[in-house]
Amino acid sequence: MREWLVTNGIGGYASLTYQNTNTRKFHGLLISSLNPPRNRWVFVSNIYDKIKINDKLFDLTGVKNNFSFNYFPCFTYQLGDVKVKKTVFMQFGKNTTILRYDVKTKKPVTMYQSPVITSRHFYDVNHLRESFFQQSFNDNVLNIKYTNVDKNLKIIIDDVFYQPDTYWEVLFFKKDLERKEAWVDNNVITGSFKKEIKKDVTFYVVLTVENELENRPSEIYAMEKNRRMNLVKNSGLPNKFKKLVLSADNFIVRKNDSKSIIAGYHWFSDWGRDALISLPGLTLVTGRYFDAKQILLNFAEHCKNGLIPNVFTERESEAVYNTVDASLWFIDRVYQYLKYTDDQVFLRKIWPTLVSILDYYKKGTEFNIYMDEDFLINHGPGLTWMDVKIGDHYVTPRSNKAVEIQALWYNALRIMSIFSRLLEENDRYYELSLRVKESFNCLYDKQFDVIDKKDLSLRPNKIFLVSLDFNMVGRKTQVEIVEEVEDKLLTVFGLRTLAPNEKGYNGYYIGGFNKDLVYHNGVVWPWLMGPFLRSFVKVKDHRKKWREYAFKKFLKPMLNIFGDKWDGSIPEIFDGNPVYAPHGCISQAWSVAEILRAWVEDIEDIKPRYEKNYVLKRLKII
Repeated sequence: MREWLVTNGIGGYASLTYQNTNTRKFHGLLISSLNPPRNRWVFVSNIYDKIKINDKLFDLTGVKNNFSFNYFPCFTYQLGDVKVKKTVFMQFGKNTTILRYDVKTKKPVTMYQSPVITSRHFYDVNHLRESFFQQSFNDNVLNIKYTNVDKNLKIIIDDVFYQPDTYWEVLFFKKDLERKEAWVDNNVITGSFKKEIKKDVTFYVVLTVENELENRPSEIYAMEKNRRMNLVKNSGLPNKFKKLVLSADNFIVRKNDSKSIIAGYHWFSDWGRDALISLPGLTLVTGRYFDAKQILLNFAEHCKNGLIPNVFTERESEAVYNTVDASLWFIDRVYQYLKYTDDQVFLRKIWPTLVSILDYYKKGTEFNIYMDEDFLINHGPGLTWMDVKIGDHYVTPRSNKAVEIQALWYNALRIMSIFSRLLEENDRYYELSLRVKESFNCLYDKQFDVIDKKDLSLRPNKIFLVSLDFNMVGRKTQVEIVEEVEDKLLTVFGLRTLAPNEKGYNGYYIGGFNKDLVYHNGVVWPWLMGPFLRSFVKVKDHRKKWREYAFKKFLKPMLNIFGDKWDGSIPEIFDGNPVYAPHGCISQAWSVAEILRAWVEDIEDIKPRYEKNYVLKRLKII
């Protein structure tokens, strides 16, 4: 069953199925971020809606609704001549979810809302039935005082009668059962609100753990709708990009006085690699340049020994640095930002961080990351984006000299050469890049996934030898890479992580095995469609007929499957075999970002405003 999502810009969210049921422990109507953008806490699992018409009671959870998405998810129930439209949104920057009900009726009806509450971290479930709250009702406000966390929940509905009737409600999360995770959760129904309706009416149900509601719900609704409309308008993109622009907004979150990117909903926090890969699609093609700069400065502030953090942990908010590629992506993303803004004041500010990254990579840093005698980057296991670890075992270790790390290393050196000349600094990078290129091509006589180990596993990582701005391999090799990736790895939803004819391939994510074993051994990742599309049009010289062909053959089929009711979310992964069932997070930052970026930059050929200023020939380097 498909799922919807709304967010609040600080890591909190609301999400259920299209039928407004809970199938995951991560589902709920109010999941608040207690330490933005992390430490997510479930306070309201659901609200059960019922309506009485002519003495007949209808449970709306069991009534088929017409789901739609414009700026918010909406659910329309038609019961004879009575129409109920339910819209869900969150107040931006606040841990507040609001439900709007538009009721059209020519006869008296009665509506009932029964809150299903809990108090737990969203990674957990309540195994025991232990009291965790006290409730009181006064002046249309139900107050829930929690005993296991320092927060109070307020549920606000005007002109209602409230009948307390506390009893336990057990939720069974079939998606978590499928994933072999805890799937039985004890919640509490606190009672029932009763609202008499005699004619057409619009009313709101407010769920909040904020100390006070600063505006009326109708005003918050208008403000949030206007904010979203402006996101689309200010992007400057045609209306066909609207849903992806709105989806992109879900991932950009406030972090202290800065900004970061949530890697995926429901369960990811902010990850360095994911944030940087996502940055152009989320912030640059959408015109959110200030957000882009804030995100880059945020990660620069946490750069340590040349390493950008891989992740900030959800519970403890600790920076973890086990990545070899995030720092190299960081340099590339500064370059992409400059192509859109020409912000050389920012470049001067960030320059020491950029220099420190390459200095540490050359002399050596943590996790056995260093420049070897052949000028290529050596690294330990589990440091690339294929980083799954089960116990002490790396499923895809790819240690020493993974192909995309060398591509990113060369690309970073060429970028730093440009930056050096722009800032009139000594260029210590161009000559080194030539040595890297020569050494790489001496070793890359076949299409290896890990260079020094001569690993010929057919994986998508070599596509970055083509997709990045600066490439070490010649045109003939680039064409061969694109053709083989298209032939063996491409699906309607992205690229497989391993070709079907390779040893160890498994085209299904869920089965009688540990799902992490196949996470990078056959599963499809949509974000890889972005570099593939860029590579495809690049080897076709960006000619219009081939860009149109790429859209029709590679991108349009995916968009058609998502359909008109789609909210712009793109899942984390899909099965590698038909029917390509979706799995993982229901909406992943780099999935949304790279599809949007590739559609704008590569298919529509809408280029960054200042791109020509940052071409090597303009800087007289070659």
